[in-house]
Amino acid sequence: MDQTEKLLMGIENVLSIAAELVDEVSRLKDVEEECRILKEKLFLKQFTKAEKEVFALALDGHSISEMQKILYKQEDTIKTQRRSILQKLNASSMSEAVQQFKNIS
Repeated sequence: MDQTEKLLMGIENVLSIAAELVDEVSRLKDVEEECRILKEKLFLKQFTKAEKEVFALALDGHSISEMQKILYKQEDTIKTQRRSILQKLNASSMSEAVQQFKNIS
């Protein structure tokens, strides 16, 4: 076997290993995305259905009055649900609660 053949075999070996690494990186990215989704689901699991609706709107930056119009609920109801969310997260503001959610990703 001459030097050229050895070099070609070496290159083929390196390319094979590189392809395996690319596949592994892709798999790890998929696992990372699955973990992020599971963390989000676990985070949201502590809320009632109504609280999830309010929190989703808070994530989108909606005000209480906008939430009232979207959810067809009274201001006091929205405020009560927001207060409950804050208590469950031990947060002092809705922006802090939203930041907690964003930090899990």
